[in-house]
Amino acid sequence: MTISLRPALPADVVAIEALVRPLAHRQILVGKDIVAYYEAVQEFLVAVDDATGEVVGCGALHVMWEDLAEVRTLAARDDVRGHGVGHRLLAALLDRARALGLTRVFCLTFEVDFFSRHGFTVMEDDGVDPSIYLELLRSADQGVAEFLDLARVKPNTLGNTRMILHLGGGTAEG
Repeated sequence: MTISLRPALPADVVAIEALVRPLAHRQILVGKDIVAYYEAVQEFLVAVDDATGEVVGCGALHVMWEDLAEVRTLAARDDVRGHGVGHRLLAALLDRARALGLTRVFCLTFEVDFFSRHGFTVMEDDGVDPSIYLELLRSADQGVAEFLDLARVKPNTLGNTRMILHLGGGTAEG
């Protein structure tokens, strides 16, 4: 199977939601209303099977602040897991973060080993300047609340792990 990555299109949203739905039922990813995927489609990359044109993976990069973004909704169809689709999507999202001038990328995950292999470490604190913290508190975004480890998102009912990567130069592939 040959896989290509490309920016998601609105026409891909139904496929993205279909990839996420079983993972949300297993409480691995947070499920969202389909309208949320349409609103965030520009944040997504998709992995497409070149032979069939089917979306077999997805991932999003959500900018949270001047230097900070979150990797969200990283998923691969069960039959392509273990074939590097997640790695390629994550590498492309990290390259996108670097191109935007971001220096930190956050994720909330059960896949600690996967993200550790890509340089992420478990977050010990939020590492946010107090003045920026006050600005971030104004966000209604659940990902920002998770990043800041706010009480309103605790207890963490999913039991996942906050991880962060400090970006250097170069590309994620290299």
